[in-house]
Amino acid sequence: MSQLQSSWEMHQQNMAYLQDTDMETMAASTSLPDPAGDFDRNVPRICGVCGDRATGFHFNAMTCEGCKGFFRRSMKRKAMFTCPFNGDCKITKDNRRHCQACRLKRCVDIGMMKEFILTDEEVQRKREMILKRKEEEALKESLKPKLSEEQQKVIDILLEAHRKTYDPTYSDFTKFRPPVRSNTSSRAATRSSSILTQDLSSEDSTDLFGSDAFNAFPESVEPQMFSNLVLSEENDESTSMNIDLSHLSMLPHLADLVSYSIQKVIGFAKMIPGFRDLTAEDQIALLKSSAIEVIMLRSNQSFTLEDMTWTCGSNDFKYRISDVTQAGHSMDLLEPLVKFQVSLKKLNLHEEEHVLLMAICILSPDRPGVQDTSLVESLQDRLSEILQTYIRCRHPPPGSRLLYAKMIQKLADLRSLNEEHSKQYRCLSFQPEHSMQLTPLVLEVFGNEIS
Repeated sequence: MSQLQSSWEMHQQNMAYLQDTDMETMAASTSLPDPAGDFDRNVPRICGVCGDRATGFHFNAMTCEGCKGFFRRSMKRKAMFTCPFNGDCKITKDNRRHCQACRLKRCVDIGMMKEFILTDEEVQRKREMILKRKEEEALKESLKPKLSEEQQKVIDILLEAHRKTYDPTYSDFTKFRPPVRSNTSSRAATRSSSILTQDLSSEDSTDLFGSDAFNAFPESVEPQMFSNLVLSEENDESTSMNIDLSHLSMLPHLADLVSYSIQKVIGFAKMIPGFRDLTAEDQIALLKSSAIEVIMLRSNQSFTLEDMTWTCGSNDFKYRISDVTQAGHSMDLLEPLVKFQVSLKKLNLHEEEHVLLMAICILSPDRPGVQDTSLVESLQDRLSEILQTYIRCRHPPPGSRLLYAKMIQKLADLRSLNEEHSKQYRCLSFQPEHSMQLTPLVLEVFGNEIS
């Protein structure tokens, strides 16, 4: 009887000790890292001592936080426990506090080792290292460039402007004069087309025929904005046109497509923050000079690298190089145009970067006829800064490497494409049988350039 009483008193003392010290969070963890690949992270881990949910490898064995703390305290205090029962208690999550002796024995049996327990000095050093690492990470995070609230708002406005003026379903294309593809297109154009398709690496060029992306004619009468322009009468002779102009079966359809796209560009431009602060004359000058370039940029959304076409829904609205030659354009434009589309596509721009580039393109202070160049330049600089910050913050490497410089180079390439496009359109507009197929808006914007 006295032996039983003695055992019971020892058990009570052990219980008091455990309750007083079983606070796993009071010391730093001295656990070993969980060996990567040894366990499926989706499979629940079980403590080898009590069967509770394990949190990782602690002192060389998979255990829960409770058994980790129990083993550490027991070893550091060199505790000696005696089982009040028969020495082979089954330890579970619910009864693990009832017998420290059998719990400790179980810890040793599953491989927990006191050699893995850190001293107080080592624990302190570990805490200091963790704290230092956290401080360094916080400093590094604080030094990262961040988009300001105002910058994010500008991006959101441009995204909304683009989505409001670009219909990826191309449903409005059915309202255009229907595409008529002639089988009598010149063999030279067909041959050039096939060579070009094979020889595309990563140059750049763009085509307004991909601009099929801007749908839904705006209720506003943007064409009236241009109708007041007094266009200079330039009669540049186009010596590069080698297309048979007597068979331009695709001209009516593509003329409607371009006219429609111009209206969409105008709708987009009017939503660019700061654009409406410009005088009406400067707005007109910017839009007239940049319209085809923005159309070329937008057309990249419908351009496909697989077959080098602008795919705008059904096969009726799938545009090949041969289709564009049947609208009066020669390879002097089409070859650099398709190369431009390929290289732009390969940049894998985010939608945010794409809309910023279009806005920067429109707000170019060196456009012919712009009066308040300083205001236009300040608006463009603001957008350029937002684009650079966005790339640093949101575009992960390696895609972000020199991305801003590559995007700005695209704007330079567009200038050359714009010049060649205008030259070829003027050639068409000087011929009554073809100019009558063009819309008044197309004739006004491209027929007689300011530049």
